[in-house]
Amino acid sequence: MSIWAILISLLLLMFLAYRGISVLILAPVLAALAVLLSGDIHLMLPIYTETFMGALGGYLINYFPIFLLGAIFGQLIADSGAASSIAHWFTKVLGPKHAILTVVLACGVLTYGGVSLFVVAFAIYPIAKVMFYQAGIPKRLIPATIALGAFTFTMTALPGTPAIQNAIPIPFYSTNVFAAPGLGIIASLIMLSTGLLWLTSRVRIAHANGEAYGEHDDGVEHETISGENQMPILLAFSPLILVIALNALFTYGIFPNMDFTGIHAEFSALNPSKKTGLWAIIVSLVIACIWLIAIAWPRWQHLQQTINKGTLGSMLPAFNTASEVGYGAVIASLAGFAIIKELVLNVSPNNPLISEAIAMTTLAGITGSSSGGLSIALQTLGADYLRIALENNISPELLHRVAVIAAGGFDTLPHCGAIITLLSICGMNHRQSYLNIAAVTMIGPMIALAAVITLGTIFGSF
Repeated sequence: MSIWAILISLLLLMFLAYRGISVLILAPVLAALAVLLSGDIHLMLPIYTETFMGALGGYLINYFPIFLLGAIFGQLIADSGAASSIAHWFTKVLGPKHAILTVVLACGVLTYGGVSLFVVAFAIYPIAKVMFYQAGIPKRLIPATIALGAFTFTMTALPGTPAIQNAIPIPFYSTNVFAAPGLGIIASLIMLSTGLLWLTSRVRIAHANGEAYGEHDDGVEHETISGENQMPILLAFSPLILVIALNALFTYGIFPNMDFTGIHAEFSALNPSKKTGLWAIIVSLVIACIWLIAIAWPRWQHLQQTINKGTLGSMLPAFNTASEVGYGAVIASLAGFAIIKELVLNVSPNNPLISEAIAMTTLAGITGSSSGGLSIALQTLGADYLRIALENNISPELLHRVAVIAAGGFDTLPHCGAIITLLSICGMNHRQSYLNIAAVTMIGPMIALAAVITLGTIFGSF
C-alpha cells in the first residue's frame, strides 16, 4: 500500500499544482496524505515537524543566500536599466530581421549572468513584441523564444552559470558550477541550435500560410524601440561578466589555495569541499550587486525599493522549492520508497548516469520545477549515485552535469509555474503557445542529455 500511497500523492501534486494551488500548501498536505495512506498516521506529526521541516530548513540553510542574492541582483539589473540596455544593443546589432535570435541571445546573456528568468521575461517582452511585430512574426512564438533563451542552456548546461539548478548538486557531489565544462558547452550548443531550428521553421510555415504578428490588444502598433537614455553597453555588461569571472576566480584560484585548518577547528562538522562552490557564488553575487549599485548610482531614485522588491521576490521561489524538498524527504522515509529506490537504481546498475537522468527528469516533471525535482532526487538518491559512480570510476563532475541537464527536461510541463507566469507576461495562453514552448524546452534538452551521457560514458568528464 505504501507504494500506492506515494504514487497517489505524486499524481495529486502534479494535478493540483497545474490547477494553480500553491506548493507551500500542497507539499505538507500531500506528504501527510502519503503518510496516512501508508498506515503510519501515528507518526504524522513527528514526521511533519522533524522530517518535513528538517529537510525544508536544511535546504534553506544551504541555498537561501543564493536565492536572495540572485533575486536582488536581478532586480538591480532590471531597475538600473542595464537589462534594457543589453536588449537594445542586441536589437541594434542584429536588427528586427533576426528578431528570434536577438531575443534568445538577450535572454541568454542575462540569465547566464545571474538574472532571474522572471526578471528577464519582464524586461525582454516589451522589446520582443515590437521586434516581432516589425518582422511579421506571430506573437504566439514570443513565449517559446524567451523560454529558449532563459529556461534551457543558460540554466542547466553552460559552465559557470549561477542559476540555482547548477548550484544544487554542489554539496552532494563536492563539485562546482563549472563541472564538466566541455560537455556543458556541447549540450548548450545542441539546445540552442535545435531550439532556433524549431522556431525558424515555425516562422517559415507561418509566413507561407500568410500569418503575421496577429491581432492583439497590446498596443504594439503604437510602440517603438527607443535606445535613448540607456546605460552605456560596456557598463551594462560589466556586472554579468563580473559574476562569472569572480566565480571562476574564487572556484579555481582563491579557495583551492586557502588553508581551512582554522575554520575546521571552529566548525568541526564542516567539509569545505562541499561548500566552496556555494561560497564562490555568494561572494560573486555580493560583489556584483555592490558594483552595480556603484556604477548606476546617479540613476538610483528608489534604491531601497529595488532591494526590498528583490528580497521579497526571493521568498516564494525559495520556500516553494524548500517545501518540495521537505515533501521528498517524507516520501523517502516511507517503506514503499525503498522498493522504488531499488527499481530506479537498478535501471542501469553499472552506469548511474542513466538512472540519475531518469530520476531527475521524472521528479522535475512531477513537481513542475527543475530545482524542486533536482533537490528531491539528490536528497534521496544523491549519496547512492555518488557511491556507484566512484565504484565505476565515473567523475562526480559528470554526475553533476547530467543531473542538472536532466532536471531541465520535463520541468516545463503545463503545470510548471514558470510557464504559467511567462504566458501571463506575454498575454498568451497554453492553447496558443504551449506546443512551441514544449518543443524548445524539452526536445533540445533531451537530445543534449543523451549526447552528454553518451560522450561522458565513452570519454569521461571534460
